Amino acid sequence: MDDRERRQALAEFLRTRRARLSPSDVNLPVGTRRRTPGLRREEIAQLANIGTSWYIALEQGRDVQPSEQVLDSLAQALRLTFAERRHLYLLAQPQSSTDRYTPPEETVSQSLAQAVKALNPHPTYVIGRRWDLLMWNKAAELVFSFSDIAPPHSQNMIWRSFTNPVLRSHRNWEKYAQMQIAQFRASYARYPGDPWFGELIEDLHQSSEQFRFWWPQHDVNGISDGHKMMDHHILGILEFDHVTLEVPTDADQKVIIYTCSPDTSAKLTKLLSAN
Repeated sequence: MDDRERRQALAEFLRTRRARLSPSDVNLPVGTRRRTPGLRREEIAQLANIGTSWYIALEQGRDVQPSEQVLDSLAQALRLTFAERRHLYLLAQPQSSTDRYTPPEETVSQSLAQAVKALNPHPTYVIGRRWDLLMWNKAAELVFSFSDIAPPHSQNMIWRSFTNPVLRSHRNWEKYAQMQIAQFRASYARYPGDPWFGELIEDLHQSSEQFRFWWPQHDVNGISDGHKMMDHHILGILEFDHVTLEVPTDADQKVIIYTCSPDTSAKLTKLLSAN
């Protein structure tokens, strides 16, 4: 994502956030019938206490440099979440050229690798800045079959979500996939100098109708913890609490741990001992 693409992404993000608001959301009179959904540009400018022409320049992708005060005002006017506010800053105030350097390869430290393996029977894996799987333990392979991800992005979690027919057949797949897109978009904005993201996004556009539809919506979210139940083709119902941790020595790496319920732990322990 070069500067032109970044400005265009900022413009589209602002438009989609504006379109989801109604006058009643921000205590404005509804007035006459609106031709398009959402607030008008001049209404956002008024709420943010900035010039209308200046805000229009942002939505047109022009090369303007908003201050932190202006971004704070826009975030408040647009009712942005914490993750969306951070995304706004990343797009509006690009990182320095030194931050845009992309290392040729990501590796997991030996101590972290040992810790991940030791967490069996709790499925655990590590993802990098591009959402590539960097390593995973045996329990994670038994539960998620990571070695079966299709090429050409055979270690990427987003590619897995949109190209794996088994995952796509699950009842809650759409909700899960939309959440992943929102999380991935937040990561994408952090690394404007990494052309690999553009390659993956283009391949996803070619491979998935749902991705083509959801990506332009510019939803943004952080990676959250939660509870998960799944019907495994061998083990039956499995239940986990999952948490995401940032690696202290490398903020680009995340460790995802699925802590088993007692029944799930017993099932996985038995299967691990047989393999």
